[in-house]
Amino acid sequence: MNPMFKKILQSLSRSQSAKSEAPKYLTPVTTSSGKGAGSVLNRIAKPAAAAPAVSTAPKTPEELCEVTPKMSKDQIQARLKLLYRRYNRSASSLNAKVRSEADEMLSAIVQVREKNFGEI
Repeated sequence: MNPMFKKILQSLSRSQSAKSEAPKYLTPVTTSSGKGAGSVLNRIAKPAAAAPAVSTAPKTPEELCEVTPKMSKDQIQARLKLLYRRYNRSASSLNAKVRSEADEMLSAIVQVREKNFGEI
């Protein structure tokens, strides 16, 4: 057996056989009343007090691309390159929602690029 393969198998078997504690999010939290404070029912019954308000105003292409006026040309170019790679892949998705979001972002990327670097 390949020594590297053997080390990998040993590592996997140790990690699988190691006794671990339950994650914090799975352990019940009890209060003085005895009911679980973190139970799903309590979380659903109590509305979130600090829920952020969702703005319905359409965002500008700069806001969508997270480009600020303080950014240098190199930073803007790097940001647009990253976003283009990310959303160009999503543009061919079978999921219509993902595809439409990608199309919107690609349009915003083009607008920001033309504004900062001239016509394509």
